[in-house]
Amino acid sequence: MHRLPVRFVPWKGLLWCLLLILAGGWFGGAAIGAELPTTPRADSLMAQIKPKMQQELTGKGFALGQPIFVRIFKLPGILEVWMNKGRGYELFKSYRICHYSGFPGPKVNEGDWQAPEGYYSVSAEQMNPKSSYHLSFDIGYPNEFDLARQRTGSLIMVHGNCQSVGCFAMTDGRIEEIYLLAHEALRQGQERFGVHIFPFPLTRENLAKFAASPWIAFWRSLEPGFAAFEQSKQVPEIAVQNGEYVLTSRVQKLAMYRTFDQDSQ
Repeated sequence: MHRLPVRFVPWKGLLWCLLLILAGGWFGGAAIGAELPTTPRADSLMAQIKPKMQQELTGKGFALGQPIFVRIFKLPGILEVWMNKGRGYELFKSYRICHYSGFPGPKVNEGDWQAPEGYYSVSAEQMNPKSSYHLSFDIGYPNEFDLARQRTGSLIMVHGNCQSVGCFAMTDGRIEEIYLLAHEALRQGQERFGVHIFPFPLTRENLAKFAASPWIAFWRSLEPGFAAFEQSKQVPEIAVQNGEYVLTSRVQKLAMYRTFDQDSQ
Protein backbone atom coordinates (compact mmCIF):
# COMPACT_ATOMS: atom_id res chain seq x y z
CA MET A 1 0.00 0.00 0.00
CA HIS A 2 1.46 3.35 -1.01
CA ARG A 3 1.05 6.28 1.38
CA LEU A 4 0.68 9.74 -0.05
CA PRO A 5 3.25 12.26 1.24
CA VAL A 6 2.04 14.86 3.72
CA ARG A 7 2.10 18.29 2.12
CA PHE A 8 1.48 21.81 3.45
CA VAL A 9 -1.92 23.12 2.41
CA PRO A 10 -2.37 26.91 2.20
CA TRP A 11 -5.07 28.26 4.48
CA LYS A 12 -7.24 29.31 1.56
CA GLY A 13 -7.49 25.68 0.51
CA LEU A 14 -8.32 24.29 3.95
CA LEU A 15 -12.07 24.65 3.54
CA TRP A 16 -11.99 22.93 0.14
CA CYS A 17 -9.91 20.04 1.54
CA LEU A 18 -12.30 19.66 4.45
CA LEU A 19 -15.24 19.47 2.06
CA LEU A 20 -13.47 16.78 0.04
CA ILE A 21 -12.81 14.72 3.16
CA LEU A 22 -16.39 15.01 4.35
CA ALA A 23 -17.58 13.99 0.90
CA GLY A 24 -15.50 10.82 1.00
CA GLY A 25 -12.34 12.17 -0.57
CA TRP A 26 -8.78 10.94 -0.03
CA PHE A 27 -6.66 11.24 3.09
CA GLY A 28 -3.35 9.44 3.54
CA GLY A 29 -3.97 7.47 0.35
CA ALA A 30 -7.13 5.72 1.57
CA ALA A 31 -10.72 6.41 0.66
CA ILE A 32 -12.87 7.62 3.52
CA GLY A 33 -16.47 6.53 3.52
CA ALA A 34 -16.06 4.30 0.44
CA GLU A 35 -19.39 2.68 -0.33
CA LEU A 36 -19.66 -1.09 -0.41
CA PRO A 37 -21.54 -1.71 -3.68
CA THR A 38 -24.67 -3.81 -3.64
CA THR A 39 -27.96 -4.28 -5.46
CA PRO A 40 -31.43 -5.44 -4.38
CA ARG A 41 -30.73 -8.74 -6.13
CA ALA A 42 -27.40 -9.25 -4.30
CA ASP A 43 -29.01 -8.27 -0.99
CA SER A 44 -31.76 -10.82 -1.60
CA LEU A 45 -29.27 -13.59 -2.41
CA MET A 46 -27.23 -12.85 0.72
CA ALA A 47 -30.35 -12.66 2.90
CA GLN A 48 -31.47 -16.09 1.70
CA ILE A 49 -28.18 -17.79 2.52
CA LYS A 50 -27.36 -15.83 5.68
CA PRO A 51 -29.21 -18.05 8.24
CA LYS A 52 -27.52 -21.22 6.94
CA MET A 53 -24.12 -19.55 6.96
CA GLN A 54 -24.57 -18.16 10.45
CA GLN A 55 -25.43 -21.62 11.73
CA GLU A 56 -22.39 -23.16 10.04
CA LEU A 57 -20.10 -20.40 11.27
CA THR A 58 -21.37 -20.66 14.84
CA GLY A 59 -20.89 -24.42 14.78
CA LYS A 60 -17.21 -23.90 13.95
CA GLY A 61 -16.65 -21.06 16.40
CA PHE A 62 -16.73 -18.21 13.88
CA ALA A 63 -18.98 -15.20 13.40
CA LEU A 64 -20.20 -13.43 10.28
CA GLY A 65 -18.22 -10.23 9.76
CA GLN A 66 -14.88 -11.46 11.09
CA PRO A 67 -11.91 -10.60 8.84
CA ILE A 68 -11.28 -13.08 6.05
CA PHE A 69 -8.33 -14.25 3.97
CA VAL A 70 -8.60 -16.20 0.71
CA ARG A 71 -6.01 -18.66 -0.52
CA ILE A 72 -6.26 -20.43 -3.89
CA PHE A 73 -4.38 -23.50 -5.08
CA LYS A 74 -4.72 -24.36 -8.77
CA LEU A 75 -3.69 -27.89 -7.88
CA PRO A 76 -5.75 -29.55 -6.43
CA GLY A 77 -8.29 -26.85 -7.42
CA ILE A 78 -9.23 -25.47 -4.00
CA LEU A 79 -10.23 -22.04 -2.71
CA GLU A 80 -9.78 -21.69 1.06
CA VAL A 81 -11.54 -19.10 3.22
CA TRP A 82 -9.74 -18.35 6.48
CA MET A 83 -11.23 -16.18 9.22
CA ASN A 84 -9.67 -14.26 12.09
CA LYS A 85 -11.17 -14.68 15.57
CA GLY A 86 -8.60 -12.28 17.03
CA ARG A 87 -5.60 -14.53 17.61
CA GLY A 88 -4.79 -15.38 14.04
CA TYR A 89 -6.53 -16.93 11.08
CA GLU A 90 -8.19 -20.32 11.16
CA LEU A 91 -9.53 -22.27 8.22
CA PHE A 92 -13.30 -21.96 7.95
CA LYS A 93 -13.95 -23.83 4.72
CA SER A 94 -12.35 -25.19 1.56
CA TYR A 95 -14.33 -24.80 -1.65
CA ARG A 96 -13.70 -26.84 -4.78
CA ILE A 97 -13.03 -24.62 -7.80
CA CYS A 98 -15.44 -25.59 -10.55
CA HIS A 99 -13.23 -24.32 -13.37
CA TYR A 100 -10.19 -22.10 -13.99
CA SER A 101 -8.28 -21.37 -17.18
CA GLY A 102 -4.88 -22.60 -18.20
CA PHE A 103 -2.21 -24.46 -16.27
CA PRO A 104 0.12 -23.88 -13.30
CA GLY A 105 2.05 -20.70 -14.00
CA PRO A 106 1.22 -16.97 -13.90
CA LYS A 107 -0.89 -14.94 -16.29
CA VAL A 108 1.36 -13.03 -18.70
CA ASN A 109 -0.73 -11.56 -21.51
CA GLU A 110 -4.29 -10.53 -22.25
CA GLY A 111 -6.01 -13.45 -23.96
CA ASP A 112 -3.53 -16.13 -22.89
CA TRP A 113 -6.33 -17.98 -21.03
CA GLN A 114 -4.17 -18.18 -17.93
CA ALA A 115 -5.37 -17.46 -14.40
CA PRO A 116 -2.90 -15.35 -12.35
CA GLU A 117 -0.63 -16.42 -9.52
CA GLY A 118 0.77 -14.13 -6.85
CA TYR A 119 -0.34 -11.79 -4.09
CA TYR A 120 -3.52 -9.78 -4.56
CA SER A 121 -6.09 -8.01 -2.40
CA VAL A 122 -9.72 -6.97 -2.60
CA SER A 123 -11.29 -3.75 -1.30
CA ALA A 124 -14.93 -2.68 -1.29
CA GLU A 125 -14.68 -1.15 -4.75
CA GLN A 126 -13.70 -4.53 -6.24
CA MET A 127 -16.89 -6.29 -5.14
CA ASN A 128 -19.23 -6.80 -8.11
CA PRO A 129 -22.88 -7.49 -7.21
CA LYS A 130 -23.89 -6.85 -10.85
CA SER A 131 -21.77 -9.66 -12.26
CA SER A 132 -22.91 -11.51 -15.38
CA TYR A 133 -21.65 -14.60 -13.55
CA HIS A 134 -24.06 -14.36 -10.59
CA LEU A 135 -21.76 -12.58 -8.09
CA SER A 136 -18.05 -11.82 -8.26
CA PHE A 137 -15.10 -9.84 -7.00
CA ASP A 138 -12.05 -8.59 -8.89
CA ILE A 139 -8.79 -9.95 -7.43
CA GLY A 140 -6.79 -6.89 -8.50
CA TYR A 141 -4.75 -8.22 -11.42
CA PRO A 142 -2.45 -6.78 -12.65
CA ASN A 143 -0.76 -5.77 -9.42
CA GLU A 144 2.45 -3.77 -9.14
CA PHE A 145 4.59 -6.88 -9.61
CA ASP A 146 2.70 -7.79 -12.79
CA LEU A 147 2.97 -4.26 -14.16
CA ALA A 148 6.74 -4.26 -13.59
CA ARG A 149 6.87 -7.22 -16.00
CA GLN A 150 4.50 -5.57 -18.47
CA ARG A 151 1.93 -8.30 -17.96
CA THR A 152 -1.42 -7.45 -19.47
CA GLY A 153 -5.04 -8.33 -18.83
CA SER A 154 -7.79 -7.14 -16.53
CA LEU A 155 -11.08 -8.02 -14.83
CA ILE A 156 -9.83 -11.29 -13.35
CA MET A 157 -12.59 -12.44 -11.06
CA VAL A 158 -13.65 -15.04 -8.57
CA HIS A 159 -17.22 -15.58 -9.73
CA GLY A 160 -20.19 -17.91 -10.03
CA ASN A 161 -21.16 -20.20 -12.88
CA CYS A 162 -18.72 -22.89 -14.06
CA GLN A 163 -17.07 -21.19 -17.04
CA SER A 164 -13.79 -19.33 -17.01
CA VAL A 165 -11.53 -17.35 -19.33
CA GLY A 166 -8.73 -16.41 -16.94
CA CYS A 167 -10.96 -16.32 -13.84
CA PHE A 168 -11.86 -18.72 -11.04
CA ALA A 169 -15.41 -20.03 -11.45
CA MET A 170 -16.91 -21.41 -8.24
CA THR A 171 -20.58 -22.26 -9.17
CA ASP A 172 -23.40 -19.97 -8.06
CA GLY A 173 -23.97 -21.68 -4.72
CA ARG A 174 -20.33 -21.49 -3.67
CA ILE A 175 -19.83 -17.88 -4.73
CA GLU A 176 -22.90 -16.88 -2.71
CA GLU A 177 -21.23 -18.15 0.47
CA ILE A 178 -17.83 -16.66 -0.35
CA TYR A 179 -19.36 -13.34 -1.42
CA LEU A 180 -21.40 -13.07 1.77
CA LEU A 181 -18.33 -13.70 3.95
CA ALA A 182 -16.35 -11.07 2.00
CA HIS A 183 -19.19 -8.54 1.94
CA GLU A 184 -19.80 -8.77 5.69
CA ALA A 185 -16.09 -8.59 6.55
CA LEU A 186 -15.73 -5.41 4.48
CA ARG A 187 -19.00 -3.98 5.80
CA GLN A 188 -17.89 -4.48 9.39
CA GLY A 189 -14.54 -2.77 8.98
CA GLN A 190 -11.97 -4.90 7.17
CA GLU A 191 -10.28 -2.48 4.76
CA ARG A 192 -9.33 -5.18 2.25
CA PHE A 193 -8.74 -8.91 2.28
CA GLY A 194 -5.82 -10.81 0.81
CA VAL A 195 -6.16 -13.25 -2.08
CA HIS A 196 -3.00 -15.34 -2.41
CA ILE A 197 -2.91 -17.56 -5.48
CA PHE A 198 -0.44 -20.44 -5.80
CA PRO A 199 0.03 -23.22 -8.36
CA PHE A 200 0.00 -25.76 -5.49
CA PRO A 201 1.03 -25.73 -1.81
CA LEU A 202 4.60 -24.45 -1.95
CA THR A 203 6.14 -27.11 0.23
CA ARG A 204 9.72 -28.29 -0.22
CA GLU A 205 8.44 -31.58 -1.59
CA ASN A 206 6.18 -29.95 -4.18
CA LEU A 207 8.85 -27.51 -5.33
CA ALA A 208 11.23 -30.42 -5.82
CA LYS A 209 8.56 -32.30 -7.75
CA PHE A 210 8.07 -29.40 -10.17
CA ALA A 211 11.76 -28.39 -10.34
CA ALA A 212 11.87 -28.85 -14.11
CA SER A 213 9.12 -26.29 -14.75
CA PRO A 214 10.13 -23.03 -16.47
CA TRP A 215 8.26 -21.25 -13.64
CA ILE A 216 10.18 -22.83 -10.77
CA ALA A 217 12.17 -19.65 -9.99
CA PHE A 218 8.96 -17.62 -9.84
CA TRP A 219 7.32 -20.20 -7.57
CA ARG A 220 10.34 -20.20 -5.27
CA SER A 221 10.03 -16.41 -5.04
CA LEU A 222 6.46 -16.89 -3.72
CA GLU A 223 7.45 -19.53 -1.17
CA PRO A 224 8.47 -17.16 1.71
CA GLY A 225 4.98 -15.61 1.76
CA PHE A 226 3.36 -19.04 1.69
CA ALA A 227 5.64 -20.25 4.49
CA ALA A 228 5.10 -17.12 6.60
CA PHE A 229 1.35 -17.72 6.72
CA GLU A 230 1.78 -21.44 7.34
CA GLN A 231 4.00 -20.72 10.34
CA SER A 232 2.20 -17.77 11.93
CA LYS A 233 -1.39 -17.95 10.63
CA GLN A 234 -1.12 -14.20 10.16
CA VAL A 235 -1.47 -12.78 6.66
CA PRO A 236 2.02 -11.52 5.78
CA GLU A 237 2.62 -7.96 4.67
CA ILE A 238 3.94 -8.16 1.13
CA ALA A 239 5.17 -5.19 -0.85
CA VAL A 240 6.78 -4.75 -4.25
CA GLN A 241 10.19 -3.13 -4.25
CA ASN A 242 12.28 -2.71 -7.38
CA GLY A 243 9.79 -4.89 -9.18
CA GLU A 244 10.10 -7.81 -6.77
CA TYR A 245 7.89 -9.22 -4.02
CA VAL A 246 9.26 -8.40 -0.57
CA LEU A 247 8.03 -9.81 2.72
CA THR A 248 8.01 -6.92 5.17
CA SER A 249 7.76 -6.39 8.92
CA ARG A 250 8.48 -3.53 11.31
CA VAL A 251 11.90 -4.87 12.26
CA GLN A 252 13.19 -6.44 9.08
CA LYS A 253 12.67 -6.84 5.40
CA LEU A 254 13.29 -10.14 3.69
CA ALA A 255 13.73 -10.12 -0.07
CA MET A 256 11.47 -12.83 -1.43
CA TYR A 257 13.09 -12.70 -4.83
CA ARG A 258 15.95 -15.20 -5.01
CA THR A 259 16.72 -16.05 -8.61
CA PHE A 260 14.38 -15.31 -11.48
CA ASP A 261 15.04 -16.61 -14.97
CA GLN A 262 14.49 -13.56 -17.16
CA ASP A 263 13.59 -15.85 -20.04
CA SER A 264 10.57 -17.08 -18.03
CA GLN A 265 8.95 -13.65 -17.74
